[in-house]
Amino acid sequence: MQSAKRLLRELIAIPSVNPAFLSPGDPRAGEKLVADFLAAAAAQARLDSEFQKVAPARSNLLVRLVPSKRTQSRVILAPHLDTVGEPAMLETMFDPVDRNSRIHGRGACDTKGSVAAMFAALLELARGNVRPETTEILFVGLADEEHHQLGSRGFIADGWKGDLAIVGEPTRLKAVTAHKGDLWLRLQTKGKSAHGSRPELGKNAVHMMARIVDVLENDYAAFLRTKKHPLLGSPTINVGLIRGGTQPNIVPPSCFIEVDRRTVPGENERLVRREIQSFLKEKGAPTELVSTKSYSALPLETDPRLPLVQQFLRSMRQQQPCGVDFFCDAAIIAQSGTPCVVFGPGDIAQAHTADEWISIRSLEQGAELLLRFLRTLP
Repeated sequence: MQSAKRLLRELIAIPSVNPAFLSPGDPRAGEKLVADFLAAAAAQARLDSEFQKVAPARSNLLVRLVPSKRTQSRVILAPHLDTVGEPAMLETMFDPVDRNSRIHGRGACDTKGSVAAMFAALLELARGNVRPETTEILFVGLADEEHHQLGSRGFIADGWKGDLAIVGEPTRLKAVTAHKGDLWLRLQTKGKSAHGSRPELGKNAVHMMARIVDVLENDYAAFLRTKKHPLLGSPTINVGLIRGGTQPNIVPPSCFIEVDRRTVPGENERLVRREIQSFLKEKGAPTELVSTKSYSALPLETDPRLPLVQQFLRSMRQQQPCGVDFFCDAAIIAQSGTPCVVFGPGDIAQAHTADEWISIRSLEQGAELLLRFLRTLP
C-alpha cells in the first residue's frame, strides 16, 4: 500500500484553510491545491476524477473507481479537505513533524488523516489485480465542512447518492452510526435606558438576561438530561456569548446571548425553539429567540441493521455501533437517502488544537481497515 503516512505529510504541507477563517486573498485559503494534488495522484493510478463546483472558487473533488462489470451499487468515501485556522497561525503548522510516533500539523487529525487513509486504500485497490465486480467506489473530497458545509450540500443537490457513505472524521477507528446536531440561537431582552444615578427610572435588560441564563444553565439543562438517546446520551445547551449595555452609568436597554444547543435524532429546530420559549415562559422569563445560522446542523441516525452497515462493522471487527457528540457532513449526505457511517483515524480531542496530531499507528490501521472492507464488496 502507498504509505498513508507519506501521503498525510504531503497533504499537511499544502494549506487548505477554510476561507471563513482568513482574510480575503490569503494564499492559504481554499481546498483547490489539495484537490489538484489528489487529482494528479488519481490520474497516475488511472482513476477518473472531476471537480464539482459548489461555490465561487470552491469545488468538491470526485474520484471514481469503476467495477470490472456493470455497476449495480456505489460506496462513497467522503472526507473533507478544508481545515480550520486563523490569520495569526504559525506557518510551521504546515510543516509536518514526526515526533513520538505521531504526525503533527494542521489537519493531521481533522481530517487530512481520514483523507490519507481513504485515498491510500483507494489507490491500493486501483493498482491491484482484483477490484469489485459490481460496486463503484466514489471518493469525494468535500469542501467547506468547517463552515457552511457547502460541499456536502452541493453534492446531494446535484443528485449524488450511494448505497453507503463512509464520512471521514476522527472517530478513533470506531464505526459511528449516530451523531448529534447543532443549533445556534440568539435570545434577546429589551429594557429601558436611564441615567445610572436613577436606575429605578429604567429597566435593566442585562438583569433580565441574567435570569434567563440561570434558567437555561440550570433548570433547562436539567430537563435536557431527562432525555436519553441510546448512543448519544442527552441533548445539551451552552450559553457561549453575552452582550449588553454601553457603559456603567447607563441602564442597559438591550441584551442578547447566543447559545449552542446540541440535538439528538428526533429533534429539529422548530421543536427546539418552541421548547425553549415554552420553558422560559413557564419560568417567568420570556424572551425573543432567533437563529444565528443560515441552516441547521442536523443529527444523524443510521440503522445499524442495514446489510452494508453490518458488513462494514464486521470488517472493523466491531460488535456494536457508536455515537459521537460532534456533527459533520454525514447527516447532510444522509438526506439524499444514502445510509451513512462516520469513521476515521485520530481522536476528536486533537482536532482544532494548536498542536494538532495523529497517531501513525491509527493512521495506518485506518487505511488497512478501509482496504479490507473495500475488498469485501461484490
